[in-house]
Amino acid sequence: MMTFAARCPLAALLAGALALGSLTGSAQAQDLTIQHAKGETTVPRKPRKVLAFDMASLDTLNALGVEVSGVPTARFPEYLAKYGSDQYEKVGTLFEPDYEAVNAAEPDLIVVGGRSSAKYADLAKIAPTIDLTVDPKDFMSGVKRNVRILGKIFDKEAEAETQLTKLETSMADLRRNAAKAGSGLLVLTTGGKMSAYGPGSRFGILHDEFGLAPAVEGLATTSHGQAVSAEFILKTNPDWLFVIDRDVVVGRDGGAAKKVLDNELVAQTSAWKQNQVVYLDPVDWYLVGGGLTALQASVDQIAKAVTKK
Repeated sequence: MMTFAARCPLAALLAGALALGSLTGSAQAQDLTIQHAKGETTVPRKPRKVLAFDMASLDTLNALGVEVSGVPTARFPEYLAKYGSDQYEKVGTLFEPDYEAVNAAEPDLIVVGGRSSAKYADLAKIAPTIDLTVDPKDFMSGVKRNVRILGKIFDKEAEAETQLTKLETSMADLRRNAAKAGSGLLVLTTGGKMSAYGPGSRFGILHDEFGLAPAVEGLATTSHGQAVSAEFILKTNPDWLFVIDRDVVVGRDGGAAKKVLDNELVAQTSAWKQNQVVYLDPVDWYLVGGGLTALQASVDQIAKAVTKK
């Protein structure tokens, strides 16, 4: 018996159009609208080919069990060492994408942030791009937002919340102990020079979120911090001195920070006398920043130091 669709070609055409429309609507329903540092971007849910130009985001994706296809050429911490292998496409540097390589990779999603943020507009012309730069003045809110964004995109929301809960619990414990630890000063050393960072700066999390009282107020909050000397450290006389050796990250001789600080002025400080000089992991602090693994490691290192007594 001849069907209605066979007897009526127009009906068959309409039925096909409705089926196609249903499929298209379903595909569109899989897309997500993501709010990020540069605005709003529609991205596919669970994208398959991802390029990560932001180390913190790469750290978080790795912690959530999400694979990426391409990364910049960079110095990776040990737990991200696999990304240095040929298994992952190299798509430029943290500051300068290789646009030919990015095009050739045919990504479904590009993630930028921090050092790569300035290239957002150019990369957004190639594929959906999100900027997960974090404002240092609202650091933890930004970190949590980014972890949840990535969890949502890759259907890893439960894993994201589990790790955020662990991090928040660790930080709450650290703050309780830090409140009794005295004052702290964070300095970055590079090329024989020193810069200090206080609340609201790129490393202000030490005070703003971890709860160490600042040894001095009013330090410059620019990305390069405030240039300081051994005399300055003696004058501020912190109970704790936290040190980031940038030379390790950029490939200069390690141990330079210890040489800079090993002098008769710094030796007179409470931090030095009480053996409370902590050399922070420079890759986690300087290069990775707000990634889940790096941040948890930073909390754990400082908690271990300030609760040792």
